[in-house]
Amino acid sequence: MEQYFTREEALGFDEQDGLRSFRDEFYVKEEQVYLDGNSLGLLSKKAEKSTLDLLESWKEYGIGGWTEGDNSWFTLSESLGEKTAPLVGAKKNEVIVTGSITTNLHQMIASFYQPSNAKTKILADELNFPSDIYALQSQLQLKGYDPEEHLVKVRSSDHQTISLDAIKKAMTDEVALILLPSVLYRSGQLLPMKEIVEYAHKRDIIVGFDLAHSIGAVPHELHDWGVDFAVWCNYKYLNSGPGGTGGLFVHERHHGTVPGLKGWFGSNKERQFDMEHSFTPADGAGAYQIGTPHILSSASLIGSLAIFEDAGMIALREKSLSQTDYMLDLYEKYLSSYGFIVVTPLTHKDRGGHIALEHPEAARICKALKHQQVIPDFRAPNLIRLAPAALYTRYVDVFDAIMILKDIMEQKLYKEYPNTRNVIA
Repeated sequence: MEQYFTREEALGFDEQDGLRSFRDEFYVKEEQVYLDGNSLGLLSKKAEKSTLDLLESWKEYGIGGWTEGDNSWFTLSESLGEKTAPLVGAKKNEVIVTGSITTNLHQMIASFYQPSNAKTKILADELNFPSDIYALQSQLQLKGYDPEEHLVKVRSSDHQTISLDAIKKAMTDEVALILLPSVLYRSGQLLPMKEIVEYAHKRDIIVGFDLAHSIGAVPHELHDWGVDFAVWCNYKYLNSGPGGTGGLFVHERHHGTVPGLKGWFGSNKERQFDMEHSFTPADGAGAYQIGTPHILSSASLIGSLAIFEDAGMIALREKSLSQTDYMLDLYEKYLSSYGFIVVTPLTHKDRGGHIALEHPEAARICKALKHQQVIPDFRAPNLIRLAPAALYTRYVDVFDAIMILKDIMEQKLYKEYPNTRNVIA
């Protein structure tokens, strides 16, 4: 069907959008186009209500809230894990909502990195998010290994994406464990997780993934793919709020393995208050909890996950791909002559939930966009990330954002700003 690339056409797409009603669930500023949901999602009314409800339970029950009320605190992490499981293709007891993404990563590496004389190396990638690399370096050092020698990074041929062949080539006989992102945070490339796991397991390598930039935007089948472990945050596409509690997945074949970092809330629920100094781990992923659940930081997720249950991941993924396709079409028509380079893979199977544009003036372009109420995400040194969130971004928002960006480039309005990042990019 021929596209005319008009605002009226975008409004027509919105009329046909089966998910359009979910926008009303969110606190969206009508004068603003928010395209930063891959960094921090917007607040929903259900998340607000569930947070207030948890506060009310504290007010009403005091310490009794651990076992009383609609969402008793003692099992909240487990119940949220069960509700998250469909988003990642897991069994209910394979997921737990706990900790932060980096804390959970430390737990996973401490538990599953078991070096031997032959296998001592951890494989990551050179484009990974810094916090993941810091955690891997720390865990290697704690076990007496030099990260310079024992942390191997898959190289990128274009500094933006990583090929499956390069990943396979890096899986030498010395590699004991692999940690990779499901979606590369800079370019938005979606890695072929199933193929990576299959190849790694043939070489007797444990495989884990960081799902920070895919959960809530891309369906997963972690159990069926045989992924050993995964970690993620819930404040991006899952809209749980700044610093919201993270989550982790441990495949059921590893259940019963004593966690590397033991903590009281990893205990079997029936035994936890026996107060014994011998640790009896929970049966499933709950064994990998460390400290007391962050109840107030988890509360919003009750409401957020209810929205995802209503919308369904398949429909959300279809809209996400449709909107990023539309954004790419608009880019090709209106922006391709202004020095931008699209670094996100164009094929659906290789694309996550955002589009990344490379430009030497990226920092000041982002400042110009924000001045005109378009909220992008800048990543040093020269990337603009634009993420339409399927639950609350309209097609007309995508159109308006590209038109504003075109105007900024056409009139060189970005030159009014310094080409340096802000403290928070």
